[in-house]
Amino acid sequence: MSKHYRKNERIRVPQVNLVDEKGEQLGVLDTKEALRLAEERGLDLVEVGPNSTPPIAKILDYGKFIYDKEKKQKKEKKSTSELKTVRIGFRTGKHDLETKLRQINKFLSKGHRIRLEIKLRGRERRMSDMAKTKLMEFIEKITEPIIVEGTPKKTPFGWSIHLHYGEEKKNK
Repeated sequence: MSKHYRKNERIRVPQVNLVDEKGEQLGVLDTKEALRLAEERGLDLVEVGPNSTPPIAKILDYGKFIYDKEKKQKKEKKSTSELKTVRIGFRTGKHDLETKLRQINKFLSKGHRIRLEIKLRGRERRMSDMAKTKLMEFIEKITEPIIVEGTPKKTPFGWSIHLHYGEEKKNK
């Protein structure tokens, strides 16, 4: 936890804008009075908004407050989506394409972004336009709602496009 909060006697300002444990504003009070109220309730006085005038202080359980903050940070860190790459070939069979579609739908439902690539080898590179069309047809078969980021981009080995889960069905 990188941010440190001043609590109880470490709050050295003469007055604080006090919020109780239920989230109700108690107004501007002397710090000693706010500390007395916190001690009566068996909780801590924590300065949560030190940059405002007067600083904002809350009456709460400090240990639980820090625990919840850390838990929230871990959840945010964990929920960042990955970029998954799915490659298909120009001559990939129908069943294999269905398998790739299921894989893409699973990734999208988990919130991951996807880079979809069609790989061209040898003489297939001369049929680049057909490969781009095949890529767009493949995107049309995806059942999850997706947002297509931009248009297909030419790469040294074929075409590539980025997708992510979204409310819009498809952009062209």
